[in-house]
Amino acid sequence: MSLRDTITRSFKHSKLEDVQALVTGTLFVALGVALFKQVGMLTGGTVGIAFLLHYASGLPFGALFFCINLPFYWLAYKRMGLPFTLKTICAVSLMAVLAEALPRWLQFAQLNAWFAAIAGGLLIGAGMLILFRHRASLGGLNVVVLYLQEKYGWRAGYVQAGLDLLILLCGLAFVPPGRIGLSIVGMLAINAALAINHRPGRYMAV
Repeated sequence: MSLRDTITRSFKHSKLEDVQALVTGTLFVALGVALFKQVGMLTGGTVGIAFLLHYASGLPFGALFFCINLPFYWLAYKRMGLPFTLKTICAVSLMAVLAEALPRWLQFAQLNAWFAAIAGGLLIGAGMLILFRHRASLGGLNVVVLYLQEKYGWRAGYVQAGLDLLILLCGLAFVPPGRIGLSIVGMLAINAALAINHRPGRYMAV
């Protein structure tokens, strides 16, 4: 038995720990998204794609986010396995619900846009990190990013940053340039949290 096998056996997550992580990680991301949405920002990943469609069509963000992720579940199953896929489906479904519920539960009388960009980005990054470490994601591009890290050793934060930047550039058609600038700040906060903390081999629990 290798040292890696010994460590992963010693620190295997229980089902209760996985449930707690799915709820906590998804809530962190939903709070960050609520901050972004409040000031009219974008972000990357399937969340960012859902934002673009929401701003363009006026359709509910939560429903768009849920539907966008449907095609990615097959890739998740084929490349990452059934447990990962089931956890991801749960996280995506919870995120879709929270995205619609939080604006009714949490309202801001005043919110500084720079604070929203930085705090929201760090919340999203921390939430994604929690999900990644419990072998889950928020679907879509997260699945692709995690697959590339496991297959080729590409750092999740850097890959995510490139994809996110592309989505933000597409947002110029719907969002004022100033908000795109703030969105880039938020994106940098998200991916700094991932690039610094989510490295292959650093965290062995499964």
